Amino acid sequence: MSFTAISTDVERLVLDRYGDAARTPAGLCCPSTNDPKLLAAVPAEILERDYGCGDPIRHVSAGETVLDLGSGAGKACYLLGQVVGENGRVIGVDMNDEMLALSRRHLAGFRESTGLRNIEFRKGRIQDLALDLETYDAWLAANPVTSSALLGDAETEAARLRQNSPLVPDQSVDVVVSDCVLNLVRTHDKAHLFREIHRVLRRGGRAVISDIVSDEDVPEHLQNDPELWAGCISGAMREDRFLQAFEDAGLYGVTLVERPADPWRTVEGVEFRSVTVIAYKGKEGPCWDRKQAVVYKGPFREVRDDDGHVLRRGVRVAVCDKTYGIYFRPPYAEHFSPVDPLVPVPLEEARPFPCGADMLIRDPSETKGGDYKVTTEASSCSDGSCC
Repeated sequence: MSFTAISTDVERLVLDRYGDAARTPAGLCCPSTNDPKLLAAVPAEILERDYGCGDPIRHVSAGETVLDLGSGAGKACYLLGQVVGENGRVIGVDMNDEMLALSRRHLAGFRESTGLRNIEFRKGRIQDLALDLETYDAWLAANPVTSSALLGDAETEAARLRQNSPLVPDQSVDVVVSDCVLNLVRTHDKAHLFREIHRVLRRGGRAVISDIVSDEDVPEHLQNDPELWAGCISGAMREDRFLQAFEDAGLYGVTLVERPADPWRTVEGVEFRSVTVIAYKGKEGPCWDRKQAVVYKGPFREVRDDDGHVLRRGVRVAVCDKTYGIYFRPPYAEHFSPVDPLVPVPLEEARPFPCGADMLIRDPSETKGGDYKVTTEASSCSDGSCC
């Protein structure tokens, strides 16, 4: 296979390699660890075909609806099913027929052993989560594309399915997880992949992604190496660009929660390491002034958030209602103290807030009111440290 063919047919290369791996265990990526108690309920056949590089599962909670991108043999889904419990739901998406068959054939046994019926597997490309490939394959089988004239009909049907029967609807999941799969997507599809993650997340939801990143741009000749594509090397994004991709897709609070100091592998001087990133959805919408402020507690003298707000340690900074809500959810809550107005401002009475302006200081009179003349006695301190 020529280098040109490899670079233009990454999807076929990955399909073939992971199709072989579904039939015969093969090491394709770096090892990861999971909770042994959860692993006990996962069939051995699936564990033998584990190709992950991290553990995003530890950042998922009971009752959540979780989407696993590139679910493969299904290991993460069987672990997640136990974590989210009977009130949660797990959806695995993969485009490989052999992997889907492997993951699905153990569903009945999992249900019997755990009593849980909260997992399903769907066929689709993770960079196109709207197109149900099983439904589309059935249509193509009944309507073969035998000429260029019929190609337009196939494209029209794909567009109809995306619109009317999306594989994963808009704002339908709480958490998107992935374990060493994003690097397998073709470079020119990656931006759309991150936008798809944003699309399917509910407001307030989050992405928890473990993947391989590089410290330098991967040289072109390594990108064209077929062995390195399936081995999670050729498609690795440079670390800073990987983090930027979440922000470019509209996510915020992008946080490296796991980043080992030592690389997993070094190829021709380029370091590759497994990282886990959490990013959140929910900063969309208008900015309204409800007289709220926040005090940044430190440790830095000054910080700038994803929307350009400048926050100086110890200063009562005015924020809009949307930003105020964001700051008191993960991952920001521990860094701020709230300053609420003495008289709450109903949302329907709020005025537009100039979020694009430089740092705005909220004068105490704005929150307390101009005629605030309260005097109180010293409060008691349970630890005895007050004067």
